[in-house]
This record gives sequence, C-alpha cells and structure tokens, in this order.
Amino acid sequence: MVTRRNLVLGTGVAAVAAGAGYHMLSRAGPAYRDAVLETWSAMSPSQAGEFNYLVHYATLAANSHNTQPWLFSITADTVVIRPDMARATPAADPDHHHLYASLGCAAENLSLAAMAAGSGVSATFNPAGDGAVEIRPGPAGMHSEGLFDAILDRQCTRSEYDGRAVSAEHIEQLETAARVDGCRLIVIPDRGQIEQMLELAITANTTQIEDAKFTEELKRWIRFNGGQAASTRDGLYTACTGNPSLPPFLGRIMLDLFFTAGSENDKLARQIRSSSGLAVFVTDRDDKAHWVQSGRSYQRFALRATTLGIRHAFVNQLVDVPAVRAAFSQLLGIADGRVDLAVRYGYAPAMPRSLRRPISEVIA
Repeated sequence: MVTRRNLVLGTGVAAVAAGAGYHMLSRAGPAYRDAVLETWSAMSPSQAGEFNYLVHYATLAANSHNTQPWLFSITADTVVIRPDMARATPAADPDHHHLYASLGCAAENLSLAAMAAGSGVSATFNPAGDGAVEIRPGPAGMHSEGLFDAILDRQCTRSEYDGRAVSAEHIEQLETAARVDGCRLIVIPDRGQIEQMLELAITANTTQIEDAKFTEELKRWIRFNGGQAASTRDGLYTACTGNPSLPPFLGRIMLDLFFTAGSENDKLARQIRSSSGLAVFVTDRDDKAHWVQSGRSYQRFALRATTLGIRHAFVNQLVDVPAVRAAFSQLLGIADGRVDLAVRYGYAPAMPRSLRRPISEVIA
C-alpha cells in the first residue's frame, strides 16, 4: 500500500557523494529534525480543538508512497475522510486499492484517538462519488489497549531484520488486534512458503521496475535529502531506507544509474529472508469498502506490533501486479475475496521517520 518502495541507490552513489564532499543530511538536519518533532508529537483536544486533534492522529497512519491521499471535513456530528485523487499513484496503484486502504488506516487512527479522548465512534464507508469514510459517535468499539499510545512510535521499518522468531503468544496478540469485519489475517512463518512467496515478489518487482511509467511516478515522490523532505513533508525520504543524502539533481542521476531490477531484487531477497515471517490481509470482497477494512485491520496489526517491539514493512509487490496477485492467492488457497495487503515482520532498530503535511493542508 500503502506503497513504501525499497530504494537502492547503490554503493556507487555513496562514493560519489563522499567524493563530492556533499553532506546534505547534516546541512539540512535541523529542518528535518524540527519537522519530525512537530509531526510525531503528542496532542490533546484542549491544545488544538477536538477536530484538529483527531486529524493530527489520523494523518500519522500508513499511506501509499507517503502521498497522504486524504482530505478531512466535519459536519455537525460526522468526520468525513475523502480520497484526494490529486495525490493518487495510478502507475503503482491503478485501481486506487492502496489509496482506499490508506483511508482505512487513517480512520482507525482517528477512531483510536476519539476513544482515547473518551468518545466512542463508528466508521462506515459511503460509496457515493469517489467514496468516503464517515465516522460518527457510536459504541467504544474493539479492544484497543495500548494501540493509541503506539501511534506516535509506529513506522514501516524498511531495512533488514535480525531473523529472530516471533513467539506464538505475540502472534496471537497480532491476530487478535487485526480482527476487523470483512478482513482476515494469515500469518506465515514457514521458511519454505516464504521462499515461494519471495519468488513471486521478485517476479512482480522486476515487472514494476521495468515499467517506465512506474519508475517515473516513483521518482516524483522521492525526497533525496532532509531539506527536501522537510520542505514538502511528504514522499519517500531516502534516509528512511538507509540510503545517502544527496542534492536532488544528483540523486535523480544516481537513481537512473543504480535503480535496476537486479539490485532491487537482491535487496528485496535479503529483507524478506531476514524477516521472521509474512502477514497477509485478505478481504471477503474486492471493493472499496473492503479495501478500507483491510487498511483498518493492517493499522491495528501495526500498532499492536509496535507495542510488542516488532517491526514491519510492506511487501506490496505480492499484491500490486495482477498476475502475481492471482498466483499468490492460489498459493495461499484463497478462492474468494482479495489478497489486499502483505507485510513482513521481525526485529530491527528504528529507521529515520517520515513526515506529514500540516493539518491545515488536509482539511477540506
């Protein structure tokens, strides 16, 4: 989805950057660090008003390419989350599946924030027009102990993990947290199965990287240094994947030179093989309302994983290319519904944080 691509600029890029004596990260560091502190800060309804409080926590949800494709509005008793189609990624997400899953992620965060403030809510999908998630006063909802507090720490950690197994007790807690109507979770720790899925992911990864429209779209959302990331407050900051900080013009040149199917497939294989397992989110039906539910289920999984010290990252290749998604579904024995989202999970240190745009820019 919520598509956070793995970028590799290659060791050659680091050498070029070092040789040029360019240290953009340190030069732009304060702006980026200030933006991180502002983005991932705690807020209370009394600080900014109830609506701004809810929107703040909603925008900290996972989302496709970190485009933040959502707009928030409020009526007398309803918060509405609409898709911002200007921030869609049609090459990576042609049916907008990841976009609607992103709305579900935001809706879950918003619901948890409302419950933390003492208000029960219910979320429903309105299919009119482009569709929207509508959140109204309602019952307290699903068990959510600790999930709200994890919002400020959750991240998609796009690095290699240490390979340690996750305990059966913690897997059970992840499965419990992810239970959402219309969506189910399949956890796959078996190494043989994971290798089969890795083969499919590599096939899909090659297909995407060799697609000129896909790579051009991806480039538009890459932020090559802290200053650029702090300026736009969106997109995929290269430091979040452990890559060097570069001036944008040099970053684009290096990306053209080193972003290849071979290098990306090698990196993808290392990352998946270093993970403890894969988690797959499957919905009962293939429609927007259920795509939203997959996002809600994932967000709860991600927050519970955060409370348990478990990292995760998306493996979108398995669900983005239709032929591969069909083969993946067959491998899992899924005859009905849709394989919506796939993530790898395990243990690793935190990576640099992504940013979010100011609340004022997402309120319609």
